[in-house]
Amino acid sequence: MTKIFKFLFLILFLSKPLYAKSLYLQEGINLFKNKKFNEAKFQFEKEIVFNPKSEISYLYLSKIFKNLDKKNLQEQNLNTVILINPKNEEAIFNLAKLKLESSDYKKSKELNDRLTLLCNKFCDKSKKLKIEIENSSKK
Repeated sequence: MTKIFKFLFLILFLSKPLYAKSLYLQEGINLFKNKKFNEAKFQFEKEIVFNPKSEISYLYLSKIFKNLDKKNLQEQNLNTVILINPKNEEAIFNLAKLKLESSDYKKSKELNDRLTLLCNKFCDKSKKLKIEIENSSKK
C-alpha cells in the first residue's frame, strides 16, 4: 500500500509542472488572439522557462515583436524557431519577409528557396514572395 501511495504521489508531483507548462502556452495564445501582447509575451516566456525548446512560444514571441515593431527581437525569435525546427515553414517565410523589408534581397531569396524545397502549407505564399523579391531587387 505504501508503494502505491508513493507512486501516485510521484505521478501527481511530476505532472503538475507539465500541466502548468501547457497552461502558459494556451494562455499566451489566448492573450495574443485578444491583442494583449505584453501579457501574452509574459506567458510565452514562462512556457520557455519550463520548455526551452518550445518552438510555438518562440514563434508567437516573434509575432508579438512584429506587432510591437521590434524587428531585432522578431528576427532573434524566428532564428530560434528555425534552430529548434529547421523545417518550420511559417518561421522561414516570416524571416524571408523580414529580410525583404530590410532590403536584404539575397538572404530573403535564400530563405524563400529553402521554403520552396520544404513547402507544404506555404507554397502559394512562397511563390508570391519570390515575385515580390524579384520585383524589389530590380528597383
